[in-house]
Amino acid sequence: MGSGELEPGQLLPPMRELAVELGVNPNTVAAAYRTLRERGVIETAGRRGSRVRPKPATTGREHIRVEVPEGVREVSHGNPDPALLPSLAEAFTRAAELSDREPVMYGDDPVEPELARIARAALDADGVPAGPVAVASGSLDAIERVLAAHLKPGDTVAVEDPGWGSLLDLVPALGLRVTPVRVDDDGPHPDDVRAALESGARALIVTDRAQNPTGAVVSATRARALRSVLGDHPELLLIEDDHGHGIVDQPLHPLAGATRHWAFVRSAAKAYGPDLRLAVLTGDTVTLDRVRGRQRLGPGWVSRIIQRAVARLWADGAVDTPAVAAAYGRRRDALIAALADHGVTAYGRSGLNVWIPVPDETGAVSRLLHAGWAVAPGARFRMSAPPGIRITVSTLTADETGRLAEAIASACGRTPMRGYA
Repeated sequence: MGSGELEPGQLLPPMRELAVELGVNPNTVAAAYRTLRERGVIETAGRRGSRVRPKPATTGREHIRVEVPEGVREVSHGNPDPALLPSLAEAFTRAAELSDREPVMYGDDPVEPELARIARAALDADGVPAGPVAVASGSLDAIERVLAAHLKPGDTVAVEDPGWGSLLDLVPALGLRVTPVRVDDDGPHPDDVRAALESGARALIVTDRAQNPTGAVVSATRARALRSVLGDHPELLLIEDDHGHGIVDQPLHPLAGATRHWAFVRSAAKAYGPDLRLAVLTGDTVTLDRVRGRQRLGPGWVSRIIQRAVARLWADGAVDTPAVAAAYGRRRDALIAALADHGVTAYGRSGLNVWIPVPDETGAVSRLLHAGWAVAPGARFRMSAPPGIRITVSTLTADETGRLAEAIASACGRTPMRGYA
């Protein structure tokens, strides 16, 4: 496979047949197939045999994107509105001045005390159970470290479908298996979560608010139902992603504490800027100890200058969360309402994006591009969920909303579809 002699999708010979051909014990071939499967190189479909994966497990879904020609409006990027991000200059100036006076050296605490204090106070206010605080280079880095702290290649992780494309890439890249869990406006379906856990999933990843790409929010009722399911699986690893903190006005209903091992991740990217590359996380003592211990043997820590700057931004209230959430909410609601006027159903309770089920994803993306709009193909975000497209509304203007809705309705043949999972 490494030489390229086997094509993606090519069927591999049965294990016994290959063992005879190579003159080795069938158990040797079985072990080799198992290793290749755990590393994401091949996939097995029962009696239909094993095949080379269509693409390597580390190939990013970001490659499933539309090239945006000049003159085409880009609404696929998933970025926050730069106009709603706070200025960083003063916070970094003060952080640098503090670092001049108190330089951080090897062996110092990897977490800025003031950042830990502010973060922990906010987590306490949101009902997240007590636990130590660590800092990672963004949500995905934190999630990867937590998964690696507990799981081994071949373990199964239950993830939302549709869900965050980068996460859908990360899990198999770690040699882990993925099992999809349907999502609606209130979060993951409890029945799907129960089925996944009863089938042997060892971890579950849930987005609490601003779910990407659907905008789902875990409601109080759904949280109670999910906690009930999780209570039957106390050894499950639970990871919660609250990347929408600072840009949503929906209350948090955390699941943390329902299992023995858990982690809660809160990113600064959407509210303060993606380039900060910072997320705080808390969790049970064993999980955080493993995460910080392994981090110490790699990058060591996330720059304390960045931590000090983010602490200053949080302390100063640099982001007016109600105003930012309202701005994004108006843009989402306006597009969803305009689409409804054309008979097209769309979803987006929170966050930056609107998810639109479509009958023909490839055709819709192509027709919209021809009409002057670059949207994100749903294939970047789904496994077994029906086709859809994602629109990022963060910079969408009122003048553009009606034109975009009309273009989407035309591209979809004005065929309403209900339910995105």
